[in-house]
Amino acid sequence: MVSLTFPNCRRDYLQLHLVFAFVVVLLPRESIAQQNDSWTEARKELVALIAEGVKDPRVLKAVADTERHLFVPEAHRQNAYFDMSLPIGGGVTISPPYVVAFMTEQLAPQPSDRVLEIGTGSGYQAAILSPLVAEVYTIEIIESLGNEASERLRKLGYENVHVRVGDGFKGWPEHAPFDKIIVTCSPEKIPQPLIDQLKEGGKLLIPLGDRYQQSLCMVTKRAGKIERQVLESTFFVPMTGHAEEMRNVKQDDGVPVLANGSFEVLTDEKTPANWYYLRQWQIASDATSPHESKYLKLSNETPGRTAQVLQATGLDGRRFKSLEISVVVRSVGVRLPEEEAFSGLEILFYDEQRNEVGSAKFGPWHGDAPWAEYSTHVSVPVDARLLMIGAGLYGALGELDLDNIRLTAKTTVVKGPFD
Repeated sequence: MVSLTFPNCRRDYLQLHLVFAFVVVLLPRESIAQQNDSWTEARKELVALIAEGVKDPRVLKAVADTERHLFVPEAHRQNAYFDMSLPIGGGVTISPPYVVAFMTEQLAPQPSDRVLEIGTGSGYQAAILSPLVAEVYTIEIIESLGNEASERLRKLGYENVHVRVGDGFKGWPEHAPFDKIIVTCSPEKIPQPLIDQLKEGGKLLIPLGDRYQQSLCMVTKRAGKIERQVLESTFFVPMTGHAEEMRNVKQDDGVPVLANGSFEVLTDEKTPANWYYLRQWQIASDATSPHESKYLKLSNETPGRTAQVLQATGLDGRRFKSLEISVVVRSVGVRLPEEEAFSGLEILFYDEQRNEVGSAKFGPWHGDAPWAEYSTHVSVPVDARLLMIGAGLYGALGELDLDNIRLTAKTTVVKGPFD
């Protein structure tokens, strides 16, 4: 049941000053101080990145003060302050810091609030909420992770955070009602116990939908009934266990399906459906577009920043050996100011435990070039079970226009120039 979002910005393009985690007992005092300074500096730069989309100063301070590297396994601590998800065991991940900050801001936490959190397994979301509210009740579905989170939060002094292991969708009735409830795993519909345990006038933040296509919803309880507001499209890694087995809509997760690759379907007047973690984007329409009427325009003029969209889908590497990718592209004054900068498509492959098992890039496109269609093939790792595709300017400057992105899985190996 527990599941988390994937990164909203690739780590390769975040210039954060990090050091690897060393065994503290082997370090002299000066080295420990230097390492602590490096973690602090990394959090400052992370907060600067998050502040592009999250404005609440209390939330930003909570991110700056929370030592995220203590909430991830030692093997992944060198990546703790990149805006990315990290595996923490049990087939789940810790959410990217931006996602945690964004959801916390949407919840509008108040100092008197009692909040129920259906947790990620790490305790990080609970730790972010702790200084912002009166009490946090967090439920972890995986026993080992829940016990570790409880001990970690206790040692770090989060006295107002209470941890329980169990079925999060049953809530925590003995401590209800709650002012706010935040859920970080995606069911098809809102579990009734959570509605029952929400205080009158309270708010519930929850991602709802299919396994790979969800909407982040804000639910308000009024006169015993719920009012639902869709905030944006999102993606939370599929649940596990009984809750996942009980889904009404069954999907063949092994066959990749890219939705709305032509950007014609909008959730409102301007936002493309099925795509998430959008940065510096615009849906445009003009007579030059070669495919239908709308296309995606990505623009960036700040070195180091990202303009992007993301989408995820299932992909079974045991069945499919290669992936055909095609896209219609136009570049307008695109520059690559640094060696790490990139403009184009990036494909990331993940295994059952949400570990990255491969990647590929399609591009870069740069300079000034008219609309043209491009295609390639990339190999699929046999361990792949999940695919994430991102389109964007990753540290690159200028404007990249994209249309008609398509994915086709092949049962045979077809090599392409980007393998």
